[in-house]
Amino acid sequence: MSILVVAEHNNETIAASVLSTVAAAGQIGGDIHLLVIGNNSQSAASSAAAVSGVSKVLHAEGAELEHATAETLTAIILANAQGYTHILAPATTFGKNFLPRVGAKLDVQPISDVISVESADTFKRPVYAGNAIATVQSEDSIKVITVRATAFDAVEAAGGSAEVVSIDTSGLVSDKTKFKSQELTVSERPELTAANIIISGGRGMGSGENFHMLEEIADKLGAAVGASRAAVDAGFVPNDYQVGQTGKIVAPELYIAVGISGAIQHLAGMKDSKVIVAINKDEEAPIFQVADYGLVADLFKVLPELKEAL
Repeated sequence: MSILVVAEHNNETIAASVLSTVAAAGQIGGDIHLLVIGNNSQSAASSAAAVSGVSKVLHAEGAELEHATAETLTAIILANAQGYTHILAPATTFGKNFLPRVGAKLDVQPISDVISVESADTFKRPVYAGNAIATVQSEDSIKVITVRATAFDAVEAAGGSAEVVSIDTSGLVSDKTKFKSQELTVSERPELTAANIIISGGRGMGSGENFHMLEEIADKLGAAVGASRAAVDAGFVPNDYQVGQTGKIVAPELYIAVGISGAIQHLAGMKDSKVIVAINKDEEAPIFQVADYGLVADLFKVLPELKEAL
């Protein structure tokens, strides 16, 4: 049994979510191969080869792969899918972009957002915004799976010595869609999905300017700043701050929810956090049902006091 994990990377290092996806692959059992597709991505391939538990790295390199589209990624994966029983990718925007297409091309049913591996053909995944857990058994010859990274402890990023094999992508680059541009938010704070501490604000923050109070505390804690969908929809902060079912799934050591009522869509994205602290003036707010520590108070009074104490 062989497993192919499609690696998310920035052409220099692989993403932390890949280490958790490899951990899930390890629970399935069998040889684990990583597929690295990019341009000037030799460093990423070397990083992939060092990942614990990986026996081979397939490396696709070329200028036309700098920003590979879902069509191109799918074509490369299918061209190298022979012999694999499972194809895995992180359940991030990267994996969600092409894995459904891979499933359609293989005529199999993808299994998304897996949080537990029961056996090589049986997996658990959340449904109804995490209110229920479905156990899914697949009889497909190839299992196509996205893995929720926060549900698996990452394997070691060093210590491995996998073989790196170059693969040919001639004729596989799609001309149906083209990459035009991207706008990236540059921040010195940790990435949301990789942060150990996150402080998030909701509609109760009142305005985008008031998020500066959270940013000041985040800088003192070395934390990332997040937001509820209500705060994003209100235009307080950019979309990449959003935590929740339609945003980013996080599970930090400490999650501080400020002015967030606790809609089920938000809870689905952060309730696996190790310690949850909620600050809200409404003592009936649903967020208190999942919080380890709750403070019923006016956030505009509490945040300056917290900043001063830190």
